[in-house]
Amino acid sequence: MFLDESGFMLQPVCRRTWAPQGQTPILRQWDRHDRLSVISALTLAPRRRRYGLYWAAYPHNIRQEQVLRFLRALRRHLPRGFTLIWDRHSAHQARGVAAWLARQRRLVVEWLPAYAPELNPVEQVWNHTKNVDLANHTPDSLAAVADTVEGALTGTSGEQALLDGFMRETELEPMYHYLCKGQ
Repeated sequence: MFLDESGFMLQPVCRRTWAPQGQTPILRQWDRHDRLSVISALTLAPRRRRYGLYWAAYPHNIRQEQVLRFLRALRRHLPRGFTLIWDRHSAHQARGVAAWLARQRRLVVEWLPAYAPELNPVEQVWNHTKNVDLANHTPDSLAAVADTVEGALTGTSGEQALLDGFMRETELEPMYHYLCKGQ
């Protein structure tokens, strides 16, 4: 399972779009910097070859407490255990998280290199959500951002081919084949 966090703001991600000649699209936006933080995990069931996308949103930065809450929920949902692959974010290395992980049976932790977003397929989830699903979206409140992000992630979680593409986009192709083919 790969885990990562990202933030979504009231300001839109501006992308090119089609418009009738002479009618330039205008995005009306806030000049506020409210932020929705989202933590997400992409799982792969090797035998079934099915992906799962889990997430939780918070109206503030994600800290140790939110990481622990998310991991506990994943542990309840995946009781057989899992391998957790993540970056070295400070909340991931916090004492409370490390202590909880040390007490878990059938849970293995693997660290990604210091700065290697190209190895984490959850980064592709964030790229798709921001640059495709929310491109040129101008929400009027943080609640609207949360609703839109939830809708986008729900849609993405149901697209196995898309999630498979996110995994293939990483530079972990040998591991991908190992997991999917059982070799």
